[in-house]
Amino acid sequence: MSKALFALPILSLALIAAKPAPVAPPAPLILVAPAALAADPANRLTLELSTGGKVVIQLRPDAAPAHVERVRTLVGQGFYNGTPFHRVIPGFMAQGGDPTGKGEGGSPLPDLKAEFNSLPHLRGTVSAARTGAPDTANSQFYIMFAPRVSLDYKYTVFGRVIEGMAAVDAIAVGEPPAEPTRIVRASLGGAVATERPAAPVDQPAPAAPSGG
Repeated sequence: MSKALFALPILSLALIAAKPAPVAPPAPLILVAPAALAADPANRLTLELSTGGKVVIQLRPDAAPAHVERVRTLVGQGFYNGTPFHRVIPGFMAQGGDPTGKGEGGSPLPDLKAEFNSLPHLRGTVSAARTGAPDTANSQFYIMFAPRVSLDYKYTVFGRVIEGMAAVDAIAVGEPPAEPTRIVRASLGGAVATERPAAPVDQPAPAAPSGG
């Protein structure tokens, strides 16, 4: 099933047996990673791209521990090496992490339970892609080009670009691109010790697409 980003529909139920209990909002999180967390090399994901660019992502195990652990596991297996960014929409996001390059694949590991949190979708935010069902994230992820408030609390944010956003901006565009940008090598660690999030942009992102 395609792990594409979905504009979640509003469902109208004909019959409601009982009023559902209110869902507590996620606990507030600090946008900038705590110093001790940022200093740990295991919390920095480095992507070396086929364009020659390098992207460093600050992982947030305090916000999404299971998703971060999944990324660490797949990086250790070399899973992401050679995978393309298969769905890249200007002004919105770049999606990758699918070895099939079609948006329909994932790792052999089980899908993850959602870890929706209060970290916002800003420029440089890294989140887990999934199907229309909440607990279907696996290996695919996306990096935001611009803020998109409507995705907040609906997708699991697990990191943010702290170096190399220009390399993200240079990822080949398309669904899929004719010549996709690939992750040559994914590794943990890097030279960055202090988080410097990608600067926000003023222009709004386009409407979230549905489908693969």
